[in-house]
Amino acid sequence: MKSSRWSVLALVLFLLAAPSANAWIRSPATGFATLPPGAVNPEGITADAAGNIYVTTFDPTGATPGQVVVFSSSGKLLRQVVVAGASPQLLGLAFHPSTGDLLVIDFGPVLGGGAGQVLKVDPFTGSSSVFMSATGGAGLNGLTFDASGNVYVSDSFQGIIWKTGPAGGAGTAWVTSPLLTTGGVPPFGANGLAFNNAGDTLFVANTGDDTIVQIPVSGGLPGTPSVFVNSINGPDGLLVDGADNIWVVANQADEIVVLDPTGRAIAKLGDFDGIDTHGAAVGLLFPASLVISNGFLYVTNLALDLRLFGLPQTVDSQWTAEVTRYTVARIRAQIPPVRGY
Repeated sequence: MKSSRWSVLALVLFLLAAPSANAWIRSPATGFATLPPGAVNPEGITADAAGNIYVTTFDPTGATPGQVVVFSSSGKLLRQVVVAGASPQLLGLAFHPSTGDLLVIDFGPVLGGGAGQVLKVDPFTGSSSVFMSATGGAGLNGLTFDASGNVYVSDSFQGIIWKTGPAGGAGTAWVTSPLLTTGGVPPFGANGLAFNNAGDTLFVANTGDDTIVQIPVSGGLPGTPSVFVNSINGPDGLLVDGADNIWVVANQADEIVVLDPTGRAIAKLGDFDGIDTHGAAVGLLFPASLVISNGFLYVTNLALDLRLFGLPQTVDSQWTAEVTRYTVARIRAQIPPVRGY
């Protein structure tokens, strides 16, 4: 009888200690491409119709010029283009869906206010012109488009979503909200943003507050912003897929979190697995932006050491300081099954 009791107890302890099978199938982030010499801290990312991948650089030290680096779908370096008239700190970029123009955000100095402009950039020569400007020490970060080709740009410092028409021009403050500012870490409020497929809701990542904010839209006019979900650790880049699932880069958790349209987490993809012998991150390290192309999710490894801005270290800071080769990672753009969903 005593032996039987111990057998039952052992079985219970084993079941409690055993991992929950298929709780999260973390499809690994593998290496896609390495930035060439003179290009550091990849931040923004987009793809063209041919599947080529375009990446912006964000040098926190200001030592290298702002660039757009272009890779083929196989990861081959095609071009390394310095953006004329830009600061060393470039962020979001995207091709305008109506005109095909490549738009690039010139963030400018992190401390003391940003450059406050979106540039139209020739992706072959790097020549540029100002597409949109913003005022008040704007910290422009991410951009997206509505069905009419209007351009929406997040302002991480002022808690504003700026709007301009398809042809550009001075931005107007489309919506302003305390929910788009932050006193948290990293010190960026409104960041990645995207409309749902119906175009009646704009989702905005607030990096420092660990939230996704939803803004209802009717007739092109914004309603009152509210928090859609909490507790994504450092939400940065954001996209909405054809099923209205929301893919979010968690830059402080080194993962991609996928939410269904109700806000339920249905996948967590990728992870950090150290620094290789060449000084490159294995997996994801302070990931920043994402794009889906040809069945893959491409993610920039910003690998940003926040101590460079006089901030206390994060759990990744010592790792990011070891990076000498900067990379773009790739994950299959599939949502694995999760038990109970």
